[in-house]
Amino acid sequence: MKPWRSDRSRRRAIIAALVLLFGVVGAKAGSEGRAARAFSPEGLAKVSDFIRNEIVTGKIPGAILLLQQHGKPVYFENFGVRDVATEMSMSADTIFRLYSMSKPITSVMAMMLVEEGKLSLDDPVSKYIPAFAGMKVGVEKKAENSKVSMALEPVNRPVTIKDLMRHTSGLSYGWYGGGMVRELYADANLFNSNLSNADFAARIARLPLVEQPGTVWDYGFSTDVLGRVVEVVSGKTLLQFEKERLLDPLGMTETAFFVADPAKFPRIAEPMPEDRNINPTTPVRDIRQPIKWESGGGGMVGTIGDYARFAQMLLNGGTYEGRRYLKPETIALMASDHIGPETKIARDQNYYPGGSSGFGLGFAVRTSVPSGTSWPLGEYRWDGVGGTFFFIDPEDDLFGIFMVQTPTQRGRIQLSLKTLIYQAMGR
Repeated sequence: MKPWRSDRSRRRAIIAALVLLFGVVGAKAGSEGRAARAFSPEGLAKVSDFIRNEIVTGKIPGAILLLQQHGKPVYFENFGVRDVATEMSMSADTIFRLYSMSKPITSVMAMMLVEEGKLSLDDPVSKYIPAFAGMKVGVEKKAENSKVSMALEPVNRPVTIKDLMRHTSGLSYGWYGGGMVRELYADANLFNSNLSNADFAARIARLPLVEQPGTVWDYGFSTDVLGRVVEVVSGKTLLQFEKERLLDPLGMTETAFFVADPAKFPRIAEPMPEDRNINPTTPVRDIRQPIKWESGGGGMVGTIGDYARFAQMLLNGGTYEGRRYLKPETIALMASDHIGPETKIARDQNYYPGGSSGFGLGFAVRTSVPSGTSWPLGEYRWDGVGGTFFFIDPEDDLFGIFMVQTPTQRGRIQLSLKTLIYQAMGR
């Protein structure tokens, strides 16, 4: 299945036929025997209209949206241009910065090692990165004269592999929230560093944790540290292990940590000229430049076709084109909520998954139905700070991937698009 390689007119004809087919049949049984809902052509037209309006009003240069159900595309369309400077049309081979959509890939690599018995979710990180044995928690103390200082306190328990995967390690990005400890992370400027994963892990281990391990969902560098654990256990660099066990076998040939071939540079998607900072001090990365840091938390680049293979593998329960990558029970574990009320884990002030979702091992997981919708429980997903997002909906045997580069508009667009997509299904 390679819908992204057909010509535009033929693709539209195929999609129209598929939409009609799914609309007529109502829905064949989903992957677990449940009746999956079909899309209405009228609803999908509203999806297209929304994306076109984003381009016409100058919010984004262009985008690609793929909705794939029962293993076949029911909607696949390119919009606008890759870059307003070149005016080259958006196409299926366009390369995007994935940023945090790297996290699910790193998490899958770690779970492969768990399945093989080489890694355990309960293992302390210090078993693989000894410097973590000395981690302390930074706590602000206010003296009688109201002067605030930071004290270092021992951890109540070690940071574990599970903490890294569900973002309860106490490691922060330091971009928001304030406080002396987060300022240390911001001052360390780790996101702009170009270290090996080994050096990165050693450097972050010198910083204090923001919270006690296992107490707060706090979005940060956890998955980057997990990437280093994968390297230690596998004896390979993160990319070497990914290529050997996932990327090459799955056919994700365009996925890497930078674009090495200059001939591919024109295929890179760029944000609008005024929309090129992911925070006040960090510009969107130039992925044409070679980089040493194989950031498991935010460093990958790739195409929609590559990520579609990854998403279909997850939706299939760990298999793709006859090859098994993970067991179904492993996927189910990853897509289960691991920070629910019974864990007494608090949530940081921004809590990106939102109020209707928990968090699993690498993904946000839908745990309640948003008001005014019938969105499916068990849907799992994540996104990237550059604007890309994906979701996997086992109940409807469906996944969706949206590729765009827009740091400032990403949250608004994602919510609006998801709403329109599910409305097109009668949800």
